[in-house]
Amino acid sequence: MQKNKKIFLILFVIFMLIMLWIGYDISQRTTFPGSKGNLKERISNEGEVQ
Repeated sequence: MQKNKKIFLILFVIFMLIMLWIGYDISQRTTFPGSKGNLKERISNEGEVQ
C-alpha cells in the first residue's frame, strides 16, 4: 500500500506541474480583459480605418 501511495503522489506532482506550465503558457499568450479598453469604441474605430 505504501508503494501505491508514492506512485500516486509522484504522478499527482507531475500532473500538477504540467497543469501549471500550461496555465502559465496560456496566460503569457493572452491579455487581461480589463486592459483592452472599451470594445465598442475599438470596433467603430477599426471600421472607419478600413
